[in-house]
Amino acid sequence: MIKHKIAVIGGTGKSGAYLVKRLLELEIPIKLLVRNPEKHCFTNPLVEVVQGDARDYNSILNLIDGCQTIISTLGQPKGEPPIFNDASKNIVKALLKNNLKRYIVVTGINVDTRFDKKDEKTSYATQWMYENFPDTTKNRQEEYAYLASQEGVDWTLVRLPMIIQTDEKFRVGVNLKNCDGHKISATDLADFLIGQLDDERYIQKCPFLFNV
Repeated sequence: MIKHKIAVIGGTGKSGAYLVKRLLELEIPIKLLVRNPEKHCFTNPLVEVVQGDARDYNSILNLIDGCQTIISTLGQPKGEPPIFNDASKNIVKALLKNNLKRYIVVTGINVDTRFDKKDEKTSYATQWMYENFPDTTKNRQEEYAYLASQEGVDWTLVRLPMIIQTDEKFRVGVNLKNCDGHKISATDLADFLIGQLDDERYIQKCPFLFNV
């Protein structure tokens, strides 16, 4: 297991908190981008908190200093314009400036690729997202299109169904063409993301991750 310092974005969110927990259990040092550090208390010496915003390029530059990999579980801030494409553009720009490559990021099952063979259930979920959350859904698709154009970065875009906040672990499925499950444990997600630190199978790919 690689134990170089990992930059984490979205680590105070619902799924990100499980990622941070698992990284620290594995004694992997992290730098954590946090908008409002005063709202959180991090006492573990393996955690370095960086105040900033994923929309701000200089915040990302500061975050990745001393790191080799970025993992993002960034969520959409309430009442703000869609953030995902802007964040990924800043991250890729910062990675390239620092001669770094690895970027692991989560997204929804609504993202389409030309390799997909979505079944009726997954296609319906995609359409439902476009009908109910059109701006963020479109923005996530734009994020994928941007990443797909970036040959100099070893990105992995993990597509997810409903995330269940639990410490429990279940059997996990991975599929590049369709989501064969309707949920994923936040702990299973964390373990999969950490596993990508050493796994090259999904570089520049968009795996669906789900419990079976």
